[in-house]
Amino acid sequence: MKKLIFCVIGALLALHADAATRWKILPDSNVISMTVADSSKPHADHVEMSGKMMSVVLYWDIDSNSIFNLERSLVFPMLRTIPNNTHASLMLKNNLDLASMLRINGKPATPVCRTVEINGAMNVISDFKDQKIELSRQIFPTTEYPAMIELYTLRNNGDAAATILVPEVSQSYTTDPDAGVQGSYIVRADIEGAGVIKLRPGEEANFALVIQAYPADGGHKLTLNADDELAARKALIAILDSNLILNTPNDVIDTEFRYAKIRGAESIFKTKGGYMHAPGGESYYAALWCNDQAEYINPFFPFLGYEVGNESALNCFRHFARYINDDYKPIPSSIIAEGDGFWNGAGDRGDAAMLAYGASRYALARADRAEAEELWPLIEWCLEYCRRNLDENGVVKSDCDELERRFPAGDANLCTSSLYYDALISAAALTREIGKKDDVSKTYLRQAQDMRRAIDRHFGANIMGYDTYRYYEGNDILRSWICIPLVMGIDDRAQQTAKALFSPEMYTDDGVLTSQGYPVFWDRATLYTLRGVLYAGFADEAMPRLSAFSHRRLLGDHVPYPVEAWPEGSQRHLSAESGLYCRVITEGLFGIRPTGMHSFSLKPSLPVDWDFAELRHIRAFGADFDILVRRISADRLLVTVDNHNGRKQQFKIRCGKSVDVRL
Repeated sequence: MKKLIFCVIGALLALHADAATRWKILPDSNVISMTVADSSKPHADHVEMSGKMMSVVLYWDIDSNSIFNLERSLVFPMLRTIPNNTHASLMLKNNLDLASMLRINGKPATPVCRTVEINGAMNVISDFKDQKIELSRQIFPTTEYPAMIELYTLRNNGDAAATILVPEVSQSYTTDPDAGVQGSYIVRADIEGAGVIKLRPGEEANFALVIQAYPADGGHKLTLNADDELAARKALIAILDSNLILNTPNDVIDTEFRYAKIRGAESIFKTKGGYMHAPGGESYYAALWCNDQAEYINPFFPFLGYEVGNESALNCFRHFARYINDDYKPIPSSIIAEGDGFWNGAGDRGDAAMLAYGASRYALARADRAEAEELWPLIEWCLEYCRRNLDENGVVKSDCDELERRFPAGDANLCTSSLYYDALISAAALTREIGKKDDVSKTYLRQAQDMRRAIDRHFGANIMGYDTYRYYEGNDILRSWICIPLVMGIDDRAQQTAKALFSPEMYTDDGVLTSQGYPVFWDRATLYTLRGVLYAGFADEAMPRLSAFSHRRLLGDHVPYPVEAWPEGSQRHLSAESGLYCRVITEGLFGIRPTGMHSFSLKPSLPVDWDFAELRHIRAFGADFDILVRRISADRLLVTVDNHNGRKQQFKIRCGKSVDVRL
């Protein structure tokens, strides 16, 4: 009966997801495609893409006449504006409509959009129908330069030769010198390959729009080859595709995982303060946060094996380490302006707990002793800061949480104490790896157990009929962050907490609400919830919702990545949320938890209707290895850990149980 109930729930959620489907995954491909003729019109969306020197948010729509319209929101994080604060990236919008300026056989013509595709770049395919000319445009940021490119390809699908006139367009804006840290900036758009193009039947030709920016004093226009830059973008995607490859019975989850890898890894900027991962969203660049970077995505990068990601993670922790102090004053919430400043406008958000948690998990998975020893003073300081801020109930005090007073968090919240608990466990494992005395590890483990008891004693409560947690003292309604103990392996109230999170009071089509009774959602809360419920062993409850969530984000009306929030930010594609999606798989579905630099516990959690799950080319713990999970009976799994150095380990375990692995 239980299995039947979960299958019915899964089918209903899948039906709802299908009803909201606008895109499809092309067969034998990672491409998602929207056929305009098959979709309702008009339709509008926005998507962010990033390179190391710029980011672009494409605001696009298809009107009732199937005309594709585009506004480019250009962001240049290393061209700083005044005041040089968190949001001081040079930003400018551009809506140059080059397609409408073409002339086919001497006459103006309007391209009608046929298909829109996304695969690390946006590809828009249109037709000049009367002339039988196809126009495709691939839109992407360059990987290394402060520039974006639209590579246009014209193809003659008719029976007669055609002549196309491509205008020689050059737009240039010079910004106010009093508004820039470096004075004036020049933002320019140029057509490369303009002129007369003659196409015989079956022939095609390219031209490109290049938009770039540079300082007026000392800068210069770049000469870029659009084909080479597209190849560089594809090479980056190929690197990400070659590591941490997910294969399950659900191709939507597999594909969304792949897209989340792209968004999480691409949003790293080459600042004067080193590589900095940044959320994006036309707001947060060339800066670092204790939650988005240190807590959310840095612990993920070692699994992906993307060296720029690992460099950005280490650089992030180095920047925050500059602010540890003998007086144990709070560490800043954010490093801003390429490392030149900081922001702590919300006070202590539990930032030390976030840093200790993220840095210790990163150091274990990264498996680099020199890095771990460098990070140790930061981890040790953050743990001591938290210890000094325990209140009379034994939980960690803070001014607020990472939502920065958008919702009440009291004087001590469940999230901060749970992060501190997990950090103590990881730090204890790390001490053994870097040669610290045994009593240091024992002290941290004892403090962790004290914290676990304090969490249950102080936060454990019956809320709305569920034996779960209150988020803070005085809280009497359900909150999304009650999922955090499940993520950290605190399972004392796991079943009731999962029921509360998935209850009608909290769970919606867009995931879990931030707070019961308020129509506000943040994807980070949903992703933490799904990860925690999976890690707690409730795959049958979690998987239909993960499938529906993935379907909505990948193939619905706003694609293809997880988002920040609604209504705040209009569902921006903030990049660390994509990192959290990936961790739903690595730490939720597969249940990987670092226990040493070359060891981890493994707790796979397959739903009843899955016979297998594979995660290949995991690059953590100093190895390149695969995890293959096969169902051998209703409640037993065969788990194979295949290290590419030739060593293979196999385990037969019961569903929801863990096994210790050493590579």
